[in-house]
Parts: sequence; structure tokens; C-alpha cells
Amino acid sequence: MPCIAEILIPLALDSAYSYAVPAGLDLSVGEVVQIPLGPRETVGVVWGVRQSPGGSNLRAVTGRIDVPALPDALRELVDWLARYTLAPKGSALAMALRLPDEAALTETVRVGVRISGKAPARPTAARTKVLAAAADGAMRGKSALAKEAGVSLSVVDGLIDDGALEAVALAPEPVALPPDPDHARVPLSEAQEAAVRELVALMNPGPEAPPPTDAIGDPLPADGQTPLTKVPPPGAEHKAPTILLEGVTGSGKTEVYFEAVADCVRRGHQALILMPEIALTAQFLDRFAERFGVRPATWHSGVGGKRRERVRAGVTAGEIAVVVGARSALFLPFADLGLIVVDEEHEAAYKQEDGVHYHARDMAVVRGRIENCPVVLASATPSIETRVNAERGRYRRIALPERFGGRRLPDIAAIDMRADKPERGRFIAQALVAAVRETVESGDQALLFLNRRGYAPLTLCRACGHRYQCRNCSTWLVEHRFRRALVCHQCGYAERRPDSCSECGTFDNLTPCGPGVERIAEEVAELFPDKRVIVLSSDFPGGAERLRAELQTVAEGGCDIVIGTQLVAKGHNFPHLTLVGVLDADIGLTSGDPRAAERTFQLLQQVTGRAGRGEKPGRALLQTYQPDHPVIAALLSGESERFYEEEIGAREAAGLPPFGRLAALIVSANEREVAEAHGQALARAAEPPDGVMVLGPAEAPLALIRGRYRFRLLVKTERAVDLQTYLRDWLARGPKIRGNVKVAIDVDPQSFL
Repeated sequence: MPCIAEILIPLALDSAYSYAVPAGLDLSVGEVVQIPLGPRETVGVVWGVRQSPGGSNLRAVTGRIDVPALPDALRELVDWLARYTLAPKGSALAMALRLPDEAALTETVRVGVRISGKAPARPTAARTKVLAAAADGAMRGKSALAKEAGVSLSVVDGLIDDGALEAVALAPEPVALPPDPDHARVPLSEAQEAAVRELVALMNPGPEAPPPTDAIGDPLPADGQTPLTKVPPPGAEHKAPTILLEGVTGSGKTEVYFEAVADCVRRGHQALILMPEIALTAQFLDRFAERFGVRPATWHSGVGGKRRERVRAGVTAGEIAVVVGARSALFLPFADLGLIVVDEEHEAAYKQEDGVHYHARDMAVVRGRIENCPVVLASATPSIETRVNAERGRYRRIALPERFGGRRLPDIAAIDMRADKPERGRFIAQALVAAVRETVESGDQALLFLNRRGYAPLTLCRACGHRYQCRNCSTWLVEHRFRRALVCHQCGYAERRPDSCSECGTFDNLTPCGPGVERIAEEVAELFPDKRVIVLSSDFPGGAERLRAELQTVAEGGCDIVIGTQLVAKGHNFPHLTLVGVLDADIGLTSGDPRAAERTFQLLQQVTGRAGRGEKPGRALLQTYQPDHPVIAALLSGESERFYEEEIGAREAAGLPPFGRLAALIVSANEREVAEAHGQALARAAEPPDGVMVLGPAEAPLALIRGRYRFRLLVKTERAVDLQTYLRDWLARGPKIRGNVKVAIDVDPQSFL
């Protein structure tokens, strides 16, 4: 009987297309096929196969592509993600389906050489050296043999042509060697040992394990579409748990979850470790190699095409046991996934803000439910959502309340900038200058933290008041003095910093307003001219490789003063660092973002936690104009639990996540009037039922980005409301999208700009 295949195409399409299956072609769900689409050929994945008793006039599948089929678990994740985020299912598939190009499929052949026993026709001193080095008969690479003999590569090539050396094709180097779970287990404290025992026990649960939950804590239904209101009955099959591993900075969380990874590898399963900034984690990879004897496979945007294909193939075949990756690693086709670790689970970098709007932490919980594998969420400052889920028993919680080795947490004090103002034209208070001088004179390191890139966030003309703004965005251009450029941090537009005002033409009247890390570096160079200074910022020339090298220099004590943005707060271990100075602790506290207090607390707690991780105690000084603010007060008192209690109470009273639900609709167009009109028409069609509130449209705080004008609508619902169904119905009865209008949907938004 003829068959019809439902083919999902990795494009912004929300449904599968029907194609006839040619006679003799036996297709299974998950296989990758080639199909005609309009005038061209493309690829798709078989999402279903059904019989067609009456035949059809459908276009036929062209053929099967010789790549592994998409696993059932990964297809279920694609379905779940599309339903939850309201993204086109094809867009979700595009993140999971990565077909190699011809260049990536072409492997570079490795050639080894060994002595053949035949005498060279023309012996020379250089050739004699090569033959002496190769006399043991061992296989070597050509370059390695030439280096060992102290000759040029051409000498080795000449001996191969002469027949004195034999060239042999070697198998490609493995992309990642198998980790040894018993290679070098580091000594653990009693608290860490207890945490490891509890964690491993939870990873291998008995019949009383907790029921599965969705990304925001409600029990999951079979289809992942809407939250259940009842947990499975006693005796029903339970899924592996989600576990919060919470420990203060320096408590050794990494060593604890390394033991969970070791247990997973011993049992023959695969493990995935997600990190927010994978390109900056050379130190983490070194720690992994010390524990397991080899480095893990890595997956992020910096991994080249050929290596990416080898990693993907190794994961599919089950040959790679551990992958450390960025959020996109969630969509790798693991053969037997046994553990997911989300390091620094609170990080906003886990949220993808373009394309499919998903949160990698939440989707890790969903994939763990689908794969029936435990998920470990590790953080010193967990997100409010994760803390609430743990407190209410939806997640298990393991706590490490003390630093490893009995080291004290840093002492934190505030510098009230209302009373202790810096000198005119400077940004570092005298008390902090004195503390830095005392620290570096004693041979220790100091970190000055300012979460602002460049030299100054604004440049204006003192004569006419002109402010330099991006041509494509409603943002000020940031001066980067090292590059002599004014740069937009939204779209990347840059222009040369002019010598005269482009508005009034006067010279020597352009002035930078406010500090960035480059300006702080200039001030530090004047205050401490004989000290070694490193500036760590993601937009410095050299990219990730330079950052890795400089982070290693800091860790080894190769500088005296570090000036950095938020990337220095992300899990780095600087054993010689004993002082952290936060130059503007109030950044973010005045934002309208409902997560502003939480994010500021997390960032400051993390960055101050870089101090005192070595043998010497640490301290931190916060420059602030609001020493009585609840966030600053909680940091100064060390009462993080007080902050969580107050913030959770405020969220619950306001019905904000995780006690309510939010979704943002961002309407954009090339013309402001068009975007506003579509937003207003969309609001008129909202028809919110009980428990649903629709706010807007309002012009976005960043009203213009990349030449598109933006208006936002915000949907706020009670916890029990089926938000996705409401949004689908609303969009169906809303205005048709015409012209260059776009409507982006962001369920559980993290950014309100």
C-alpha cells in the first residue's frame, strides 16, 4: 500500500509537509531525507509515516540522506520546545538538525613515518640524523620526526621519496579520549563527601523519587503541552529528579558534581555539562583534565566545522562520554544521556534572545525529563525560580554552606559615595585607592569591577550639547579610546571618534561622560604607574584566545591589578586575589526590570566571591550611593537568606514568576507608525479572560534596534492559566502580519528592553 511521509523542514514553518514515499524506499520516523520544495531541493526529517490506500498526487521524497536518524528523545524535545515557546516547529528543528557540508566531511589525512630498512641513495649528515631518530621503529608524524632530528621537513620528505622512510596513513585523532572516572579523585571535605553521597543516591533513585516537573516547576504531562494539577499516583513510574546544588563561592561545587559525572561514566552513560561562557573556560577544562585524565569534548560557536561534525558523530555513536558546551549543546543527539549539569544556572546568558526564545536551564530540565536522566543545577546564587522549586519540594536541594578548607568568605564593606567622593575627574574613592595600594604592596592582587565596557558610555559636545547616538538604534555610542572609535553595543555600528563636533564644528569640546573599564585603566595607570595591570573585557582585540591567556596570567599571579567586567565574575579561581573593589554597586538597581534586584545581588555576590579563595583571607569594598538598599544591606550583612525571603515574598505578592507567568510580544517594523498601529490592533484583539492581564503596547526602552522600531506588549497571568493556549488563540484572531512587520513572542522573558 502506498505510504505518505510527514516531513518537517528546518525552516520557519509550523507544520510538517506531506510527501509520497517512492516504491522501494522504506522510511522510518527520524530519518533525514531529501525533498523537493518549490523549485529547489532541501532536506527534512520524517516526523511521521502513514499509509494511503487511495494513492495521491503528492510530490515524492527524492531519497534518504546517509546520516544518523534524529533520536526519538530529540524529536520530542523539538515538539515540546515549539509548543512551549510558540516558535515554528521547523525553527526548533533547525537547532537540532545540523548537516555537515562537503568541506566538513573531508577529513585531513594524518601521515606517520617509520624506518623501512632500505638505505638512502644519497646519505647526508642531516639524513643520518633523521634515520638515527627513527631507528627505534616507532611511528611518528613527519613534523615530529623532523623536530626530533633537528632538521627541516624537506629532509624527511626526501627520505620518503628515496624509500628509506615509509609513510603510513594514520587514523584520525579521537576528538575526545574516554575519561577515567577514577583517575585522580581530589580530597574532599566532609561537607563535600556528604553532598556527593546524597547526589549519587538521588541520581540512582528508588521507587519514592519525586515526580517530574516542567521548566518552571509544575508536574509534567505526557505530551509536555500544559502543566498538570495533580502529581502521578503512588506506584506510578517516576522520572529522575532535578537537583539544586547550592554552595557559597569557593565551597567546591565543581568537585562535587565532577563525582556525579564520574558515577555517570562508570555506569556507561553520557554526561552533558552546560556553561554560560564556554569560550572562556580553559581553566575549567584544565580542572576536568586533572580529575579525569583527559579533556572533554567541547561544543560552542568557536569549535570549527570539521571538529563539530566529529563531536556530533561521536555523541551519536556513544563514543564521547562527556561534552562541555554552550546552550546549543542541549540539542546534540546523545545516544545514552545519563546526566545534565547546568553550571551557574542563574546566568542570564542561558536565555536565547533571538530566533527561538528559550532558556537553556529550563530546557535542560525538560530534556532530563524526556531522557529520564537527573539534572543538576549548580550555583552560589540560584535564581528565584529555582529556589522556590527547591523550597516547595519540586527540586531536591543539596547545600554547601562553607568554603572548602575552612576558608572564610570575604568581609564586605560599603563606601558611601555621598560622604567619600572621589577627586574631581576620578571615579575611585580614596578609601578604595588606599585599600588597593595596601593589597598590591603586600604582594597580593586586587580586582576593580565595573560592568561597563569601553572608555565612556556617552560622548557629548560641551559647546552645543550634541550627544553621539547610533544611526540604527536608540542608544548612545560608547567611546572605545583604545580603538579611537564610537561603537554601538546593540548593532555593532562604529564610527571614528571625530576631532571636532559634527553638529557645531568646534574643536576640543567633545567630552566623555561616565566611566568604562578603559577609563578606569587610565586612572589606575596614573595612580599605580609601576604596577602590572590587566583589563578583562569581552570586546578587546584578540577574542577568546587572548582572554584565556590573560585569565591564566591572573590565576598564576602574573599581574597586580585586574580591571574587569562581568566576565570575571563567572566561576574563575584567582588564588592570589584578596581584594575586590566594586566601582558602581548601584548599576541595575534603578532598572524597571522585575529581576533587577535579583540580578544585582547575584552579580555582586559572585564578583565579591572572587576574593580570598587562596590561602589569605579576602575582602570587598562596594562604592554605592544607596548603602541602605535591601540588596546592598543583604550583601554587607552576609544574610543572603534574608534577601531571598524578601525577594520571594515580593514576587509572590505581585504575582510575578514563579508565582505567575509572563510573556512578551515585541512588535517591530521599519516605520514607527506601522509598528505602533499593529501593536494597538493586536491589543484590541486581546480579549483577556479572568486571570489574564494584557499591558501595552508601549514603546520599548530600546525603541529602535538595527533600524527597526519596537513596541512591547506584556501578558501577565495567574499560575494556573494555560498561557500558551491563550497566546495561540489571541494571535489567531489578531491582525494579519503585513509588509515588514514582525511579532516576536518571548515566553518567560528575561529581558525587558
